[in-house]
Parts: sequence; C-alpha cells; structure tokens
Amino acid sequence: MKIGVIGGGAAGYFSAIHASGKGNKVTIFEKSPKLLSKVKVSGGGRCNVTHRPLEISKLVKNYPRGEKFLKKVFRHFKCEDTIDWFESRSVPLKIEADGRVFPCSDDSQSIIDALQLEASKLKIEVKASTGIKEVQLNGDSYLLISDKGEFLVDALIIAGGGYPKVEGYAFMSNLKHKIISPIPSLFTFNTPQEPIKKLMGISMPDSHVKIEGTKLNYQGPLLITHWGVSGPAVLKLSAFGAAWLFEKKYQAKAIINWNGDFNEQKYLDHLVQYAKSHPNRKVSNYALFEIPTRLWEYLCDKSEIDLNQTFNSLSKKQINKLVQNLFCHILSVNGKTTFKEEFVTAGGISIEEVNPETMESIFHPNLYFAGEVLNIDGITGGFNFQAAWSTGYLAGKSSVKITI
Repeated sequence: MKIGVIGGGAAGYFSAIHASGKGNKVTIFEKSPKLLSKVKVSGGGRCNVTHRPLEISKLVKNYPRGEKFLKKVFRHFKCEDTIDWFESRSVPLKIEADGRVFPCSDDSQSIIDALQLEASKLKIEVKASTGIKEVQLNGDSYLLISDKGEFLVDALIIAGGGYPKVEGYAFMSNLKHKIISPIPSLFTFNTPQEPIKKLMGISMPDSHVKIEGTKLNYQGPLLITHWGVSGPAVLKLSAFGAAWLFEKKYQAKAIINWNGDFNEQKYLDHLVQYAKSHPNRKVSNYALFEIPTRLWEYLCDKSEIDLNQTFNSLSKKQINKLVQNLFCHILSVNGKTTFKEEFVTAGGISIEEVNPETMESIFHPNLYFAGEVLNIDGITGGFNFQAAWSTGYLAGKSSVKITI
C-alpha cells in the first residue's frame, strides 16, 4: 500500500510510524521546511509530551471539545502507552508535581530525535516544503496535488494541525466534510485599563478565576503580566470558555479569588481574628493569605487602607472592602494574547463525521484524520499532545487494516 500523511507534526509522524510495516510505502507531506516545529517549542523548549496516567473518565475531562469522542480513542492508546513508547526508545521521562510529563533531558529535541529515528528505521519518506493544495477522490484512492507534482495514494491520513482560519481547510473541500469554524483556544486575558499590570511578574499558586455571568471557572496558578493575567488558571479557563469569549469579542469581567483555599467568610473570620491577636501590627508589614507583599499593598490601597494603619484601627467598612478585593476582585478583560508559540485552535473537522474506533471518515474509505485538524482540543498540561499521539496511533494502525 501507498499511504500518504499530510502534516509533519506530532500527529503526522505518529500516524506515519504506525502505518508502516508489511511492505507499505509511507510518505509524509509537510508544507513547511520545518518538521515537528510545535514539538520543538512546546513547554518552553522542554516538550510537555503527555500527562501523568489518569483513568480515562478523568483524562477526558481535560478536553473542552471532544470528551466523548476521546473516551473511545483512549481505550486504544492512553498516557501510559505514550510513556512506554518513548521510554522503550531510550527517552526516559519524568512526571512533575503538577502531572506534566517531560523528557528527563528537559530538551524537546529528545522527543524529535526519537520520532525521526523511528521514521528513518521504517524508511518513511518525508517531503518537507511540499504543501498539498488539493485532495481529489480517485475511486477508493486519493490524488494529492502540490506545487511539486501529483501523488496517488491508497490511503490518506490528514494530520495537518489546526488552522487559524477556515480557508486553511480549503485543500480538502472535495471531501465534503463539515468544518467547524476555527477559533482560538489557550490564550491569556488582556486588561489594558487595569492598573494591576504594574505588578507584572507576581504569581499566585492557587487562585480561582471565573467569568462573570457564566458558569465558567477554573482554579490553579495565576500570573500577572504586563498585558493582564495569565498562568494555567487563565489558560485553562480560556479553553473551556473559547466559544463564549469569541462571541463576546473577548470583552468580559474576570472575577478572581486570589487564594482558592479561602471563601468569603473564611477571609473575614481570619482578618477579624488576626486584628484581635495582633492589634498593633502595621497592615503593610504583614501580608496575609500567602499574598505577595506588592499585591497585598495593592489590594489594601484599593480597599482604602492606609499602609501605616494598624490592624486594630481598620474600620468594618475597610475590612469588608479588603475581603471583597481578596475574594471577588473584578478585572475588565478587553482582548487576548496567544500563549507563546503554543497556538491551539478549537474547531476543524467535525468529529461526528469520524469513527472514533478507527479515525476513518464515515464518508470515504481509506481516509483518516489525526490530531488538531479535528475539532478536539485540550487544556495545558500535555493533553493536546496526548490527543495527537492517540489519534495518530489509531489512524496509522487503521490505515493498514491491522487488527488493534
């Protein structure tokens, strides 16, 4: 069989590797001169290759789009399988405290080398700078048209990644698959009018962030930046709220509880008790609730508290204002910023038109999809790569009709 794979990223390489064997001729077509470019920059150049093993029912909760679909996919290839695959190819991995999995080398090149070495061993042909401009049906085969010629393949795996605009999917228009219009996922919140930006660099380990007027919320590390707020709590919230925020043109109110371990009453009780126990301490010298000093001073100022005041001099009104700023701090969001180079899209090929047991098109035999080209996306933490490995594995194995 001749098997074509469109896309030289994580899903493309993994598809090609698992489509190889039994005399098959597998070719990867990549429009860019760079291969595995997203793997290279992931995790700040370390490559967050997957997440610590989780029960499938818990694993799929990390995907704003594709949860039910992936429940079936992960039965074939899950986080444990990813870890085993790379470690069996001399890439030792480590699980960090937050569950993210990285190569022990802390270098994404280790992952790239493993994939390319395996592809080389299997004699997979890689055609870089060869963008496919059109896919034509040719019976049960597929004719791929590019600037560098035409290629006829018996089976085709489309793993070209997500496209920021629907026009990016035009090359597969002949396939009649429904395209969910792409929108950004995983982005930070811009707060251009908020003075909190002057506190850039301050982070909180476990803040709770929600979007006013919705049920959207997330808890985790939060970072103040020169353009607004970021960190895992915001990024993950942006993924689950991608469609709502897109519709609202990225204008919203973010409500922050700076320390997720405290509710409103707990803040109040603690402040009142602290004032009784330490009445003569200056407010400015004793930041509470594990709040960094600069952020504490900022919140006190917003609560109309003079930093020279002692705790026993705080009025009931000042204490109540401080509790509100700790528990329910409102920031006006106006715009977004893509998170570093790790651009992720929500949208793509409708998963209703793909068999989750094989990744095969329900319309065309021998046509498969893998990775972010599908309307599947995960939050940060290695989940997007895991979806790429799992769908790539399944598409590759299915393309040669191997029993799995």
